[in-house]
Amino acid sequence: MEFSSKLIEKAVNEMSQLPGIGKRTALRLVLHLLKQPKEQTGFLSQALLNMREDIKFCENCHNISDTKICEICANQVRNHQTICVVEDIRDVMAIENTGQYKGIYHVLGGKISPIEGVGPSQLNIPTLVEKVKSGTVVEIIFALSSTMEGDTTNFYIYKQIAGSEIVISTIARGISVGDELEYADEVTLGRSILHRVPFEKTFKNN
Repeated sequence: MEFSSKLIEKAVNEMSQLPGIGKRTALRLVLHLLKQPKEQTGFLSQALLNMREDIKFCENCHNISDTKICEICANQVRNHQTICVVEDIRDVMAIENTGQYKGIYHVLGGKISPIEGVGPSQLNIPTLVEKVKSGTVVEIIFALSSTMEGDTTNFYIYKQIAGSEIVISTIARGISVGDELEYADEVTLGRSILHRVPFEKTFKNN
């Protein structure tokens, strides 16, 4: 792709680093920004800078937040004895949109994936184990995607907390095997949360 401007070329190259954005789409976005008032581009740039500089991770659940403790964890109306274990903020948003879950979350920050070089030590698993050992947790709900990596992560955590006097469940398989949680429709995801099953049943019947 030939550019008549090095400035445009650099902007397109940076924009195309975003997931799902190819060079042609990046060029279309850059040319769109070029047509907008300068202050509009400034608002976008400032918003991105503020996000990178000021974003925090909740000290309790590791969810992305504007404050040290996220709004969900700070909400005393929520059931703090039930913890839903998810991969990242997209899954928190998906479950919250169902309106069916009233507990709190624990964001792992990924899934165990040897192929991608992600091991248990790179995830927020130790803090989850500490919560279970504290004796304040009644139920852990595994809500990771129904993939090999998700099931491996579920089983690893299960082994870490096995023997604890808590209920360990997983969302019902209304979510198709191999599906990512964030793409599930709200009705299916909501029913999967409500009709969760004991985690042991998911591997003892295999």
